[in-house]
Amino acid sequence: MAATAQWVRIDLDALERVEAGPPPALDPVRHYLEGSPQDVASYFLTVDTVNFGSGWFPTLRKRAGSSGYFTVAWAIADRFRAHGPWTSAELRALRTDEIAEALGQPRDHELMALYAQALRALGVFLGERDALALVREARGCAEALATQLASGMALFADRGFYKRAQIVPANLALAGVARFTDLHRLTIFADNLVPHVLRCDGVLRYDERLAAHIDAGLLLPVGREEREIRACAVHACELIVRRVGATEHELDNWLWSRGQAPRYKALPRHRTRCVYY
Repeated sequence: MAATAQWVRIDLDALERVEAGPPPALDPVRHYLEGSPQDVASYFLTVDTVNFGSGWFPTLRKRAGSSGYFTVAWAIADRFRAHGPWTSAELRALRTDEIAEALGQPRDHELMALYAQALRALGVFLGERDALALVREARGCAEALATQLASGMALFADRGFYKRAQIVPANLALAGVARFTDLHRLTIFADNLVPHVLRCDGVLRYDERLAAHIDAGLLLPVGREEREIRACAVHACELIVRRVGATEHELDNWLWSRGQAPRYKALPRHRTRCVYY
């Protein structure tokens, strides 16, 4: 897609401007890290199951100083602290109003129904297993775990990108509750923030009509344009890691974290309402 893109191009000269960042780290307040390995693994599997909805994030009730992602991740962390993880049976029966209450959002918010659907699917997928059982089944292979998630749950089947399926093993490893021998085989986790950072830094350049649409704050429909944005971000990052000597999931963390800075937040990024990112 990057080779045949019509709406997005990669400025190869600008790749040199992308600098390395600090080692990836998890926020110990807005993430749940203090529990048992089994509960921490369950937390990240739960969070990554609903790690989508950026197209709706401007409409969420956000926690002070937090993005849409951290609003959701923090609320789930607090739920785990107060009540522990949802059991598989509880996930299978989860109602929209229950997840809305846990996240502090209106019950009629469209995203809450999608989150409830995703978590019910997780409960069905898990059966009697827990998150660490999935890790054991993967036998130290991040690709195997990602493939298992993508083939087992429709809302993980982000064909060609597999953002959330890949981020699960990366987060489990970063949290110290799992080890994988092939994390270097993961791509970046293609969403709307990493491409935005690359665009702001001059690496991605958009067609004038696409740029004007995004800069006006209009929703971008699912389709060729948004897929080109994500595909070109994946390919650009593959080129960048060859220069900076990092893995792609490390580079993704650097760029995503950089995107929390005011200068990036001040500019509109593309917003697509879908269940993949």
